[in-house]
Order: sequence, then structure tokens, then C-alpha cells
Amino acid sequence: MDILNKQSPSPRPQPFESNFNNRGSMSITGLVLLLLLSPAIAATGPPTAYEMLESFNFPAGILPKGVTGYELDPSSGKFRADLNGSCSFSLEGSYQLSYQKSISGYISDGKLTQLRGISVKVLFFWLNILDVARVGNDLDFSVGVASASFPLDNFFVSPQCGCGLDCDHLRIRKLNLGNAKPSLSSL
Repeated sequence: MDILNKQSPSPRPQPFESNFNNRGSMSITGLVLLLLLSPAIAATGPPTAYEMLESFNFPAGILPKGVTGYELDPSSGKFRADLNGSCSFSLEGSYQLSYQKSISGYISDGKLTQLRGISVKVLFFWLNILDVARVGNDLDFSVGVASASFPLDNFFVSPQCGCGLDCDHLRIRKLNLGNAKPSLSSL
């Protein structure tokens, strides 16, 4: 009688079996997560030229659409950006801009210096843009003896070669000149 009333303890899993079951399910879960996330990780890749500009406190729109690659020496700030061809466009009521197939210079936080490959038409003359500096919410463009300042919000969108900022309507968007501050620098 005692044998019938006596409850035998339920069999306990061995430590190896318990660890294997927990580790096995964790390994499968980890593998599934890795497979699901790997396309997102692989798609990230190196930053684009536009993202790199933003990391130096510049808006992406100072470069036109069509950058095919860039090189940057982080120790010196020397850079080169390549476009899929030379590029020019006009901004109604403002300036005509021209970008060569390759542009270069030096970049640091809020400063582009010794630029090559970007020019602006002022009246009847093409002048090289040599430096760009971010000053608060403005960008100052220097052509040597003269400079002009424009609100930052003019450069949030990258212009397209040939038609500038309003290609959908074949109309050219006006650059906000209300706050432009042209000036002459002393030599």
C-alpha cells in the first residue's frame, strides 16, 4: 500500500540536456535574427558624399545630384568628388553655376577651402568659388575679392544638372536673395 501512495519524484533533466535545449533555441533565434538583419547591415555601406558633407556641418544641396564617388583623407581633410559629367544650371534671379566632372579641396567642420572645379557667373564673368564657410544659418561663398552669403535653407535639396531645383516644371527655382549679403573683401 505504501508503494501506491508514495509519489516518485519526476525525472529531472540532466544539466547537459537542459543547457543544450536552452542554447540550441538561443542559437536558432540568433541565426534567424542574423539572417533577417544581414541585408540591412550590408546595405548600409560607406557614407555617400552627401552624407559626408552633412557630417562636416554642410547641407547636402551644395553638391548637385549625380555624384558617382568621392575620396577623403581624414587626416588632412583633402577631398575629391566625381560627378557623372560636367554640370551647369541657373537659378532664376540669381547666378549660373558650373561644376567640373571632378571637384576638389579641403574640408573641415563648417569650412570648404582651396576649392577647384566650381565656378559662378557674375555679370559677364566666370569666377572660381574658392571657399565656402558656414556662419550660423548662412553659407558664405568666396570668389577671392568678393563674397556672398545665403540662407542655409537654400541648400537642403541638391540641384539637378541642366535644370537646377525645379526640373519637374522645366522652371528654375529662385534662390532666396532676400537675405543675401554680398560683400567685397580686402586683398
